[in-house]
Amino acid sequence: MMQPKLDQRKNAFVELGKLLNDYINGKLKNRETLEFLDKNIDLAGKQNPWFDRGNIFNSLTGISQMLEEEKFNKWLDNYNSKLQSGLKKKCNIAVIMAGNIPLVNFHDLLCVLITGHNFIGKLSSNDQVLPIAISDLLISIEPSFENKIHFTSERLSGFDAVVATGSDNSSRYFEYYFGKYPHIIRKNRNSIAVLDGSEDKQSLEALAGDIFSYYGLGCRNVSTILVPENYSFDLFFEALKNWKSIIEFYKYKNNYDFYKSVFLVNKTPHLDNGFVLLKEDNNLSSPLSVIHYQQYSSKENIKEYIKTNKDLIQCIVASEFDLGIEGITTSFGKSQFPELWDYPDRIDTVHFLLNINQ
Repeated sequence: MMQPKLDQRKNAFVELGKLLNDYINGKLKNRETLEFLDKNIDLAGKQNPWFDRGNIFNSLTGISQMLEEEKFNKWLDNYNSKLQSGLKKKCNIAVIMAGNIPLVNFHDLLCVLITGHNFIGKLSSNDQVLPIAISDLLISIEPSFENKIHFTSERLSGFDAVVATGSDNSSRYFEYYFGKYPHIIRKNRNSIAVLDGSEDKQSLEALAGDIFSYYGLGCRNVSTILVPENYSFDLFFEALKNWKSIIEFYKYKNNYDFYKSVFLVNKTPHLDNGFVLLKEDNNLSSPLSVIHYQQYSSKENIKEYIKTNKDLIQCIVASEFDLGIEGITTSFGKSQFPELWDYPDRIDTVHFLLNINQ
């Protein structure tokens, strides 16, 4: 089967976005596709209890918004000349996939296929169902993708370049085994929020989604908040109440109970609203069910903190967008809905893929 042309590739993803949007909003007419998605979402939740239906729908919503045609065209305009001229050589790109949140590596699949390369996905044991299901939908829209997408749970082979997502520990393993190939290797990142005390309840309720979506397992989940000195957390805790049912999930509750016990035994100062613990701590990364906070005395303190930790920060949730690092600040409630050009770790995946053979 022939390689799909750029317009075919683009249109296939745009159609996939429309299909997912119809599904999410209960407007999908094709019964077979509806049953296919329902079946695979249920199967993914059974395989990984962290992937409940709400979190999977959240992921599908983000993908459908990402694939809106106007946004897609804006994104591709940045690479138009190279995309139109085509690749000198089509490579097999191995993507080592994470499994912390549903479909976390969809953007990598998109980047590999839109540039014309072949995708080899090394599945995470935590997310073995959804990547294949979404790829099957994409192939049903554009059948010429069938020989461009391959998934495996086995040892990788036959690849020309690597895109790997993992922890700081796994990144060392990736560097050792894949360092001789062209590669992108991503490490641990966390996200922060910056509050100035003027936020209303609506903004803080939106921030709660940035904290608790996916139970806090994503690199775009807010794990630390920066607050002015002597900040009152009363309104903040009030705004979190819509998420109190999160404690009903046993895996999350186990974490909450464990860290609450640790804090009490060690007499660690903390705040507790019954489903999340708030602790003053300089560590950017917080345990599941715990939010760290740090106090600042001036805007310069904030900028210095961000500058110092820029290589550890995935995104910043704030009302102001001039905090020192271009391209990583987003508004309240939007951290889990990145745009196509919001590359993980701020490494331009498309640029990398278009220049492998240069």
